[in-house]
Amino acid sequence: MLQIQDTLVTLDLIEDFFVCDLDTCLGACCIEGDAGAPLTEEEYEHLCEILPEIYPMLTPAAQKVVEEQGVGYYDEEGDLVTSIVNGRDCVFTTYAPGGKCLCVLEKAWREGKIKNFKPESCYLYPVRLKEYAGFTAVNLHHWKICKCARVLGKKKGIRAYEFLKEPLIRKFGEEWYKELDTTAKEYLRQKEAGEL
Repeated sequence: MLQIQDTLVTLDLIEDFFVCDLDTCLGACCIEGDAGAPLTEEEYEHLCEILPEIYPMLTPAAQKVVEEQGVGYYDEEGDLVTSIVNGRDCVFTTYAPGGKCLCVLEKAWREGKIKNFKPESCYLYPVRLKEYAGFTAVNLHHWKICKCARVLGKKKGIRAYEFLKEPLIRKFGEEWYKELDTTAKEYLRQKEAGEL
């Protein structure tokens, strides 16, 4: 782990290559798994507020789920997550021709219908944050459905932290990211030189 300000960053974020390959995975992270995307209370409230704007964009099955249980629920571990359809699809999932999964929230944001982007946990993925007393752990989640992203990242020579520059800056700020970038480059230099 590397300490960047009040965070501890896993070395995987620096060492691993990663570039989302939506053409290959078709957005599997929005439809696989047994629970929805993690939400904060503020994000849940925001989703409730913007629901009238995005409701027409939801699939009929998602509209039914939202009417019955709302945009989110507490999972078995007690975490607040987005509601899911048929035990898998996030309620904000929609599909493009060819079966590619798209996020209704991102689509609505890009079209100027809503002001805020999708939940932080989605925007930062595959980064997962864990809050502790006095610091935040910044971890890289490893999931088999993202194998194509690791392959594409290696082919393009893009590290996970570089691919996630925009969401990491949105979460932690420009200064934090600059420190991460400088520290990462020095770490990788030392590793290649056999100094570590």
